[in-house]
Amino acid sequence: MRINDSYHLSYCTNIHPGSNWESTFSSLKTYVPRIKKEVSPNEAFGLGLRLSNKASEELNQGQNFIEFKDWLTENELYVFTMNGFPYGNFHDERVKDKVHAPDWTTRERLFYTKRLFEQLSELLPSGMSGGISTSPISYKHWHKSEKEKHIAFETAAEHLIEVVLQLVPLELETGKYLHLDIEPEPDGLIENSEELIFFFEKYLIPVGINILMKKLGLDVENAEKLIKRHITVCYDICHFSLAFEEPEHTFKKFRDQGIQVGKIQVSAALKVVYDKENMDEVWAALSQFDEPTYLHQVTQRVGDKVKTYNDLPIILESKNDFVELRAHFHVPIFLEQFGALFSTQDHILKVVNYLKQNQVSEHLEIETYTWDVLPQDLKRDLSESIVRELHWLKERL
Repeated sequence: MRINDSYHLSYCTNIHPGSNWESTFSSLKTYVPRIKKEVSPNEAFGLGLRLSNKASEELNQGQNFIEFKDWLTENELYVFTMNGFPYGNFHDERVKDKVHAPDWTTRERLFYTKRLFEQLSELLPSGMSGGISTSPISYKHWHKSEKEKHIAFETAAEHLIEVVLQLVPLELETGKYLHLDIEPEPDGLIENSEELIFFFEKYLIPVGINILMKKLGLDVENAEKLIKRHITVCYDICHFSLAFEEPEHTFKKFRDQGIQVGKIQVSAALKVVYDKENMDEVWAALSQFDEPTYLHQVTQRVGDKVKTYNDLPIILESKNDFVELRAHFHVPIFLEQFGALFSTQDHILKVVNYLKQNQVSEHLEIETYTWDVLPQDLKRDLSESIVRELHWLKERL
């Protein structure tokens, strides 16, 4: 839905199960019309669509695409952004680091993303920009040496430029501006703003300029402009709070480098504050979030550095001393505190306040995908929970 004629606001449908097209479409038909009726009864409602590779392949089969477009029209829905980070199944099985596979060193990731862009270009209404968020290149612990990381970055840059070579003629043919949004997260090859800027400066821009000069006959300046037009960043508020980055400083760094924010994913992390008198209660509360499906990296500021623990069980077993920990567990954005634990809701509010003066991106997407693995006392009806999050954010915008 439109907010203040400046933003498209929705939620990411990776909340719903969808290993194939049949299950994806079934979930959309079950939940989306009900949610639209509550949050956007009198105007069109935008979707942050998530398709697995299999669902995307099957969407192109038979009459599926036509039926989906007809359903969108009948229900006053439109697609303006997609989540192309998880390639495979994202629910009801162990995901953990497999969420990064296949990574950007592979042709599989490239083909999947290019297919999503073909589909988004058909689904996106005229006059709108569209984006797809994607993984932070790879999972850091799969690349042990600096040489392995160098090869991964270089190969990924070449693949990302193939996406640019797809999007440039697509815009000329359709008039639709499309961008790919790299999403930093803890233990990704790109974790924070500094690593994203490093990737652009050392790999994406130099590799891309050489390719675009040869393929399109561009000069250096225009080649760089095209790269930065079509490769942008997905600013996931949870992830950047885990990096202990203040939004205003991060947005300024990107602006200074000419790197655009294609999408802001509105999400909150767990915050654990040291409480000398009640640490047994704190550890007990945190242990309720130890579940086997997703990676829940934990970060801690140590001096001017951020230390990352691969997954929540590590910190639960060690119980190291700390002042504040932050855990990669997307919790409801409307909650500031639950029992002995807190959320990074304050980072969301900082971003909202910044957006009131600076339109960083047109795309806002709530991404609390963990409803089915939350502790029991936080679980509510899924539709009601999504509606509550959308109302909470809309009111503050």
